[in-house]
Amino acid sequence: MSSKASHSIGWIGLGRMGEAMASRLVKAGHGVSVWNRTASKADPLAQIGAEVVTDKMAMAHCATVFTMVSTTDDLKDILFGKGGVLSGNARPKRVVDMSSISDSGSAEIRKSLTEAGVAYLSAPVSGNAKVAKAGKLLVVASGPRAEYDAVEPLLSALGRSAMYVGEGELSRIWKIAHNTMFGVIIQSLCEITLLAEKAGIPRHVFLESINQSVLGSMYTRYKTPALVNLDFTTTFTPKLLLKDMELGMGAAKSFGVMMPTASVTRDSILSLSHQHPGDVDFSVLLVELARAAGMTLKSENVEVSDGLK
Repeated sequence: MSSKASHSIGWIGLGRMGEAMASRLVKAGHGVSVWNRTASKADPLAQIGAEVVTDKMAMAHCATVFTMVSTTDDLKDILFGKGGVLSGNARPKRVVDMSSISDSGSAEIRKSLTEAGVAYLSAPVSGNAKVAKAGKLLVVASGPRAEYDAVEPLLSALGRSAMYVGEGELSRIWKIAHNTMFGVIIQSLCEITLLAEKAGIPRHVFLESINQSVLGSMYTRYKTPALVNLDFTTTFTPKLLLKDMELGMGAAKSFGVMMPTASVTRDSILSLSHQHPGDVDFSVLLVELARAAGMTLKSENVEVSDGLK
């Protein structure tokens, strides 16, 4: 471990997503310095050649600092708090935040970074940690176009594609819209799967037919193993999905857009978050909707592809 960051690329935040994404940069041949609040989470990165930094202030010596954290407050603390990246005299050239935070929180961070002479890109992603490991993330960025162009090769190395959607916090609006649809699709997918099963079609047969149909997507396919075999190993919790549905409803209110389907789904996810407040995947929604339909589900114990291999 080092107290200095000797690489031009820094990465802060090594949760499920952050670790998978930072690993892709290292494996693509980039020198990366990493910092995480729980230092042991950096061990897998150290094993593949990343430099583990113990002092996040030292990350200010990197030209580009990527952040992937849970909340707006976490990001503010990491950047501006005691011992934060910007608490010393050194400044990175730019911060690229890939977290899922609100557009208003992101705008506050942009203002503070701009005043400190640091450029800022908002760059949330589509996909979970499994998608990240498979190299199939989509990165969607907003902010100064020149900054996007400067880091586009790094963003592209993180997944299958990177896109620029405009200035300011437009990528945050994109992410809110994306994750709102996330909730609506899982709600609908669970409902129709239970309808088919109660009528007599096995889940794995029905879901494969949906995946092969015009309605199938990377999302329906990679959620299929969980729904078939009731394996609710966490990729994203009901509480986190509720947070995103709330952001979606808040954005709809502020822009004056009716979202009746998303509104009903938000209520369903609120109920789910009460039933399953802990570390479980949101696809456990299937079990709750089955209970409401008078059904008791069992794992089908069928090996099905998640489409990510």
